[in-house]
Amino acid sequence: MKKQRPVNLDLNTIKFPPSAITSILHRVTGVAMFFALLFVIWAWAVSLGSADDFKYVQSLMEGVIGKIIAIGTLSALTYHILGGIRHGIMDLGYWEELESGNTSAKVTIGLWVVLTVVMGVVLW
Repeated sequence: MKKQRPVNLDLNTIKFPPSAITSILHRVTGVAMFFALLFVIWAWAVSLGSADDFKYVQSLMEGVIGKIIAIGTLSALTYHILGGIRHGIMDLGYWEELESGNTSAKVTIGLWVVLTVVMGVVLW
């Protein structure tokens, strides 16, 4: 049996729809939160050691690296929650059509960007 099907190996030419991008981002933010949780557990463990250790973690979190980690973690959490709400609504049978699914995906990404900027301004 001869299989004749198109093969596109040039990944730069593939254009994902917004709904695919939101689904991929939901998975990526889940993985990002796992790694952020490792940092959070480390910071909690170190800060409970002594008063000096607490001050060390506090100074780390008040620095540029700490703020970037905090904003990144909150951004991943925010997107994961928004994406989870979107997926939950789709599980109820809404936004399953192409147009409404893409619209909800664009709204989710837009809301995520706005909330991330607001959190960045507040935390910085």
